[in-house]
Amino acid sequence: MNRALTRRALLQLAGACSLASAAGFAARAEGGPVAAPAAGPGFASRTPVRIGAAALRVRDLERTSAYYRDVIGLSVLARDAASVTLGTGEGALLTLEAKPDAALEPPTAAGLFHIAFLMPTRRDLARWLVHVAHNQTPLTGFADHSVSEAVYLNDPEGNGIEVYVDRPAERWRWEDGRVVMGAHRLAVDEILSLTDTRTSDYARAPDGLRIGHIHLRVGDVGAGDRFYRDIIGLAATSRRDTASFLSSGGYHHHLAMNVWNSAGAGRRDDGRTGLAWFSLMAERPELIAAQAERLASAGIGTAPLAGGFESLDPWGTRVRLLQG
Repeated sequence: MNRALTRRALLQLAGACSLASAAGFAARAEGGPVAAPAAGPGFASRTPVRIGAAALRVRDLERTSAYYRDVIGLSVLARDAASVTLGTGEGALLTLEAKPDAALEPPTAAGLFHIAFLMPTRRDLARWLVHVAHNQTPLTGFADHSVSEAVYLNDPEGNGIEVYVDRPAERWRWEDGRVVMGAHRLAVDEILSLTDTRTSDYARAPDGLRIGHIHLRVGDVGAGDRFYRDIIGLAATSRRDTASFLSSGGYHHHLAMNVWNSAGAGRRDDGRTGLAWFSLMAERPELIAAQAERLASAGIGTAPLAGGFESLDPWGTRVRLLQG
């Protein structure tokens, strides 16, 4: 497969006639015009609080675990009849919980918009793009978000996935305390020039792969800010009427929330598929203690876990607050 054919294949996998239309899917996610700087690594996992892992409730455990193994390249770290845990040589990233009789969570409910897997380097993203092209994996969009370069797809049960690479933080633009993010045409040819497109050498995810951010569907952005910003302690990095972006340590965002399809959504149904929980890892115990104190002051309950505790956001999504 030569470079031109790979590019065409990627467009076909996204069901798009041009890269501009393929980027349309992601255009709402990090809006705002800005010229794209040169590529480089990010620092999502070197902040005081970062994303740790996530869990999904799924109907077909075997099919879904095979997808994350074969498409994303995660390794199976543990398996039993009720769950599969996947990750890299550096640890677990995703747990799939078997719920064979569960109804699919509708896209109008609160829940997961996407889990975003952060590649260590731009070349890793290139290698992964060749991998999905060779395997004819359906994609849903591409976007240059100014701070990052991203590809979108859905797992077999409709859970959203982003695979992306960060640009160097010193090249991000900040205006009035807010990071400038956009949704522009992705430079696919430039990315693919970093690897051999004739064959795939992406047998498994690189050890440096992380969950860089979690993007949620919520019923009300203000209520989401009050929980994740004011109580959990993440800082606002971008805000509009229909979406909010929050982070720790100056990252562009570890958590995003939107109401594009879910405005007014109430409490989630635990009997449906979708996001079961995600974890926020704090590097210092005093950060965990401060979170626990704010939750208690707000009258929000917690349940103890090894290394921390678990609480519920306003829509019933479980958030694990752990030291690590």
